[in-house]
Amino acid sequence: MSLFKSGNPTLSENRFEQSMNPGAAYGGDVMTVRGTLNKFGFLFLMVMGAAYFSWNEFANGSDMTPYMFGGAIGGLVVAIIIIFKKEWSPFLAPLYALLEGLFVGAISAYYNYAFAAEAPNIIMTAVGLTFGTAIAMYLLFATGIIKVTETFRAVIFTATAGIAIFYLITMLLRMFNVADLAFLHEGSMLGIGFSLFVVAIAALNLILDFDMIQKGTQMGAPKYMEWYGAFGLMVTIIWLYLEILRLLSKLSSRK
Repeated sequence: MSLFKSGNPTLSENRFEQSMNPGAAYGGDVMTVRGTLNKFGFLFLMVMGAAYFSWNEFANGSDMTPYMFGGAIGGLVVAIIIIFKKEWSPFLAPLYALLEGLFVGAISAYYNYAFAAEAPNIIMTAVGLTFGTAIAMYLLFATGIIKVTETFRAVIFTATAGIAIFYLITMLLRMFNVADLAFLHEGSMLGIGFSLFVVAIAALNLILDFDMIQKGTQMGAPKYMEWYGAFGLMVTIIWLYLEILRLLSKLSSRK
């Protein structure tokens, strides 16, 4: 059913359909929206705890390289495993949260230090905007102001895939010193415009994520899919936060 397409690969249609085995229900129960949100809250606390740890390590003068690359690469590996072995999500989703927390805390500490003069509150602003955006997207979804139509799904899915491919190509070009697309990091009008576009797509992915979780509960997905849904939502929230932080850094550099 194309109804369940999402820009977030962790919450795509086939991920839920593959779990629709009546004998596979985790703990003999089914997925609920409340259960998913509770588990998301638990994962969020783990992210915050790990982020606080790496933030303090930065303040104590520790090398942030292991936390940045270890958290980012480790989180990516765990995420890929969860995508293909979703029944492991109750055990691996917390590990993903811890690894991403280390990465988020480290990179946040770096931005806080780098923009201490231009934007001393850049981290709190980014956190506030992320929370505000997430709440706004949920209200728009819950009230039906934004309806998840087939066209809406197709547009967001295509845009998300395009951004991912663009980032991958950019990373490869920089790795081999072929080219450096400076606008991705500079506060030019093009750079700010690009960041605004990416932030908007990340925010709209939240609408699709909420819809996927709702549809999963309606389909009677097994209980472990609550962890999987919470994990998928966390992926989008972290992406949104990082893109907002990048946008704020560009705006601050223009001052």
